[in-house]
Amino acid sequence: MKNFKPISILLLLIFLVSNTQAQNHIVMPKFLQKGDTVGILATARKIDSETLQPAVALLESWGLHVVIGRSIGKEENQLAGPDWLRATDFQEMLDNPKIKAIWGAKGGYGTVRIVDRIDFTNFKKNPKWIVGFSDITVLHSHINNMDIATLHGIMAISAKTASPEAVESLRKALFGEKLEYHVPHHAFNKMGSAKGELVGGNLSVLYSVMGSKSEIDYIGKILFIEDLDEYLYHIDRMMMNLKRNGYFDGLKGLIIGGMTSMNDNEIPWGKDALEIIQDVTKDFDFPVVYDFPAGHLKDNRALILGKSVTLEVNETESVLKFE
Repeated sequence: MKNFKPISILLLLIFLVSNTQAQNHIVMPKFLQKGDTVGILATARKIDSETLQPAVALLESWGLHVVIGRSIGKEENQLAGPDWLRATDFQEMLDNPKIKAIWGAKGGYGTVRIVDRIDFTNFKKNPKWIVGFSDITVLHSHINNMDIATLHGIMAISAKTASPEAVESLRKALFGEKLEYHVPHHAFNKMGSAKGELVGGNLSVLYSVMGSKSEIDYIGKILFIEDLDEYLYHIDRMMMNLKRNGYFDGLKGLIIGGMTSMNDNEIPWGKDALEIIQDVTKDFDFPVVYDFPAGHLKDNRALILGKSVTLEVNETESVLKFE
């Protein structure tokens, strides 16, 4: 090393750091095989077992076994039992080596109340698929921070009402088949191409965990967002928060899913949800896709969060490929 000049040592250090960062990668849980077991539980709102029978039948048609969690059929006001019960149910399924995936039964609100009760030690050693969307975004965000992929897709309650395409995309994602989406052009789209790790979920939930240890890292990522039943000025508030805190500065791309059943005040806000997002992000040069088929929609296509994807937005369509 004595023959190295200071500048050479500096360049070597930069190379070593860059090379180490390049080797960091997301851990993918093992894809399912016929004969595997899937657990269904409620981390948030209450639900009865009868409502879940279409989901059970669907999994069994794929050659899978099903375990119903202790939280199903329990209730404490809106929630599927007290926090300790929902947390214990999740913990037991997380630590059970026979259960290869955990499927959220229903969204609503409540997952954030139990996430800090969960010990992820065994999960980190033997990760399994955590499946769902909406309030399950808490778990997606929290687990993606551990460099472990999760699956954003329909909830168990949606098995009967989801589109055939949404259901099939969930099957493909769980069994490790190729995922690639071609989305028709939207007038608001911003052209371009990007490659990066896909992160995100429900906008309101992402907003609610900002500043906590469940907050995702946005730098160098492709962000997916969707929402339901929010006031339009709330959408503006959340998007402005992301912008003012610099979350858009390091983004590689932005995917806008369903902005469903939005509300307005007696005095209108003046823009719909997509117009709000377009206005807030207009000064950034990353590609943006609108009306992507994911979120609170019947056609809620599966997305592997944490996985590297390529996104291309052109004048005719947008293409999202999972590598």
